[in-house]
Amino acid sequence: MTANPRGPNAVDRHVGSRIRLRRQLLNLSQEKLGEELGVTFQQVQKYERGTNRVGAGRLWNLAKVLDVPVSFFYDGVAETVGQPGFSEGDQTPIVDDFIQSADGVALAQAFARIKDSKVRRRILELVRTLAAEEAEATATGAAS
Repeated sequence: MTANPRGPNAVDRHVGSRIRLRRQLLNLSQEKLGEELGVTFQQVQKYERGTNRVGAGRLWNLAKVLDVPVSFFYDGVAETVGQPGFSEGDQTPIVDDFIQSADGVALAQAFARIKDSKVRRRILELVRTLAAEEAEATATGAAS
């Protein structure tokens, strides 16, 4: 079975994920963004999932409403879809996965508000230590 060539592809899904990321960072609901664009919140959901493609004019309006350059929506697309032939495999970098989660967005927002670089480094050390302990516990559990 071949994929529908007119259907959404990895680039459409990447653009959608960038729309969702920016909307969440601005604390905008899908409903509010839809109102700003003149579409329903269901349409915003479809854009964010990559189910529906975002046309050039709509992407231009999204950039204005979300206060980013149009290029923002394509940042990291080469890593997400694979440079050579835009393969459809799951090649999403770990950072994209993290920032797509509600916890990731909340953590990034809170972390960005910490101005003291020493405190930020200590938080990073804490997270690394916790991650290493979890990885060790998982490895130990798998080995037994």
